[in-house]
Amino acid sequence: MRPSDAAFNALLEDDVEDLYENAPCGYLSTLLDGQIAKTNTTLLRWLGRTREETVGRLYFSDLLTVGGKLYHETHFAPLLRMQGEVNGIAFELKAADGSRLPVLISSKVKKGSDGQALLIRTTIVDARDRRAYEKELLRRRREAEEARAETERARREAERDKERLQSVLTVLQRSLVPPSLPQAPGMQTAAYYHTASTDQLGGDFYDVFALGDGRWGFFLGDVCGKGPEAAAVTSLTRYTLRAAAMHDADPVAVLKTLNTVLHQHYIRGDPRYCTAIFGTLTPHDAGVTVRLASGGHPPAILMRAGTDAEYLPTPGGLLVGILPEAPFRDVTRELTAGDTLLLYTDGLTEARIGPEGARYGDEALLEFTSGLAPASPDKAVSAVTTLLESFGDGLDDDTAVLAIGIPAPTTIDEEQT
Repeated sequence: MRPSDAAFNALLEDDVEDLYENAPCGYLSTLLDGQIAKTNTTLLRWLGRTREETVGRLYFSDLLTVGGKLYHETHFAPLLRMQGEVNGIAFELKAADGSRLPVLISSKVKKGSDGQALLIRTTIVDARDRRAYEKELLRRRREAEEARAETERARREAERDKERLQSVLTVLQRSLVPPSLPQAPGMQTAAYYHTASTDQLGGDFYDVFALGDGRWGFFLGDVCGKGPEAAAVTSLTRYTLRAAAMHDADPVAVLKTLNTVLHQHYIRGDPRYCTAIFGTLTPHDAGVTVRLASGGHPPAILMRAGTDAEYLPTPGGLLVGILPEAPFRDVTRELTAGDTLLLYTDGLTEARIGPEGARYGDEALLEFTSGLAPASPDKAVSAVTTLLESFGDGLDDDTAVLAIGIPAPTTIDEEQT
């Protein structure tokens, strides 16, 4: 039976207080020093706390884990003071019973009519579904492995499960690298990703993206391990590198932010870490200035417009996520017309060749790229792809290749062709 018009219309009226208190996300208002001034029922329920023991007694940092407090003090709070707002940063909240709640936090400084900062309003989104998804992938994989030991009928069923799982893994693997690279004005980019196994998610990653003001950022790296756990770290790493670069594109600062995030999230139980190179591209009249820093990653190769190639060592870089504080140093180079910068993961140099299975190695790669110079990014990546294919079964690890270069001047003969 349809309710009366009056009762129906009453249900359509929004109760502002109820919308705030029982919103699907947590709301928090704090003073400028972080003292909690107001919160909604949703957040209190997540944390297992009462309003009396929270409002006016606790500070925002009291709700964070030890790693979260460090990140808040060194990155989140300074960015908030500088920009007035920070959006979608991953944290873990600490509940009253000691349990941890993964969340995404966005904060904004609210000002009075005179422009004076008065308080900070924070929105907190529950991110537990992401963890649940990772657990589901692991569960499905275990089921597929157990099914192979059953009868022929069960084996066929297991094969169908495996095909479905591979479909999911393929989609997820594609989501970990950009479907295509943007073409920055005055520059060329090219990339290639070799997947060693369709049964496991790889941990290699790369990206090129605009930073604004004509500058561009790029990175390439390799997460320790394989499978859903590595994919989760890869996704977090790509997101963190992009987000950090938007706030401060200094390569050293970006890698330090990533180091803090990985160390905070994966210090317990099953530690995860990665190697990475991060750099920026700043165009100018004579070419492009490249600044890059490395965290334990193989050095990039610079192929000059002449006929040589050289490694660009980035000393001092430690594996990202291993220690709370890691030393990183950057290097600067100028790219001019015809120059190409080549980045790669260690699957390339660790490929096995010959009957004795010797490693391909750094010296062989440098000799190979010296023979290519000068080469555009497309030609360099195409040549490396052919090289990878020549390894056959000796290439047993995922490999990512990224090339960035400045087009060589077009000659009159080339234009006529």
